[in-house]
Amino acid sequence: MEAHLQLWGSLLLRWLHFIAGVAWIGASFYFNWLENHLRRSEPADGQTGDLWAVHGGGFYHVRKFAAPPHGLPPELHWFKWEAYTTWLSGMALLVIVYYWNGATLLLDPSVSGIGRSQAIAIGLGTIVVSWFVYDIACRSPLGRHEVALTAGMLAWFLVLAWLLAQALSGRAAYVHVGAAAGSIMVANVFRVIIPAQRMLVRAAAGGPAPDPNIGPRALQRSRHNNYFTLPVLFLMISSHYPATYGHAHAWAVLGLLALAGLAIRHYFNIRHRPGARAWPLIPAALLLSAGIWLSAPPAPRQATDAASLGQAYAVVARRCGACHSARPAQDGFEQAPMGIELDDEAALLRHAERVYGASVLTRSMPPGNVSGMTDAERSLLAAWYATTLAQPTRR
Repeated sequence: MEAHLQLWGSLLLRWLHFIAGVAWIGASFYFNWLENHLRRSEPADGQTGDLWAVHGGGFYHVRKFAAPPHGLPPELHWFKWEAYTTWLSGMALLVIVYYWNGATLLLDPSVSGIGRSQAIAIGLGTIVVSWFVYDIACRSPLGRHEVALTAGMLAWFLVLAWLLAQALSGRAAYVHVGAAAGSIMVANVFRVIIPAQRMLVRAAAGGPAPDPNIGPRALQRSRHNNYFTLPVLFLMISSHYPATYGHAHAWAVLGLLALAGLAIRHYFNIRHRPGARAWPLIPAALLLSAGIWLSAPPAPRQATDAASLGQAYAVVARRCGACHSARPAQDGFEQAPMGIELDDEAALLRHAERVYGASVLTRSMPPGNVSGMTDAERSLLAAWYATTLAQPTRR
């Protein structure tokens, strides 16, 4: 029953996390688009810009004011719970998937010998430290130079990815980098953007005039959140692709794809401005190509000794069968991961490429090497794949 509840808790939280994330990122994209498309000529009555749009069978006229010209309306819409719900559901998902069943997905004995409590402390610590590093950088003189600030934060996250990979499993390292970036985004909302908006609302209601810097500071953090979105979305889905987090240089793969995400986001932010606008797509394509090339698995090994299907299945049954079975014996699993059941030799033949890729090329399976698959056993699987499956005439 505990495994069943864990499965459904993970599914429902993942669903909530996805829905809230769509709402938050959608609002971020829309307001950033709106800011970039405001018509700023001839502002009137306190306006700083306006925009006409057509959608859903009607016309919309949106206007932006530095301060409301005739007092606040009775209904003022805020955009904050999308961010808070995304973060709360994401942290709950982190606890259920990685901390509750930490021995399987959080740890990798071949990487480090730390225990579950230490791994959890490292994971949560990096999230907190990342916010302070970012916030201090933004408030320092570096915060006035966006290119330098971006380079500094990218370097921080690359170092963070490398350090986490020395302590946690590759999958857990990627997830914690994503959690750190997502936590920075929601802390921007909670600590900077919403407080600035509250000050503006109080001033509009007749309160004291706010610090004139709060508006630009909040806008800067909002734009940072906008650029964070695509790298964070990549990290959210990366757990399904061991070629990324399971690579020997996973931190470099992350850096290339994160930079590509930043370039793509920049293209969408500037594509309606005058002049050349498509140039960010060129470095994005080059960075994506470099990431794909770097993460490509090596060519199948040429076997020095033949290995039979029976020998290969003996390894798979011993090291993978506890999870990949119609009736998993591993704690925390009620169903075979991704529906891959390896209960007989015929099933191994059907899933041979996936078994070879995960256990030999990326070494991401077994997760955290929880069953203790040895290098000799991985070599045997490589020999079997090369001699039996890579050469159809020998099947």
